[in-house]
Amino acid sequence: MQYELVIVSSFPRDYILFVTVNKEFLAFRVSPNLKEEIQEIAASEARSISQICELLLVEGVEAYKKDGPKFMQRLVAKQKLRTK
Repeated sequence: MQYELVIVSSFPRDYILFVTVNKEFLAFRVSPNLKEEIQEIAASEARSISQICELLLVEGVEAYKKDGPKFMQRLVAKQKLRTK
């Protein structure tokens, strides 16, 4: 499936939209810092932002399929530690 990536800047958050050829899309908000980090990864890997996001999302879904709710609990715990 092919995706088209659209980034919409809107203070204080940026939006990343994944639009597929089949007219499906996935949209979510990200912080400006996360957007910048994803852009840096994409540049250093010589890949598009869309490809990097898709790879990260696919790996996250696969990890969830493997570990189920424990995977989400670990992610939430890490996020709480980062925000303290």
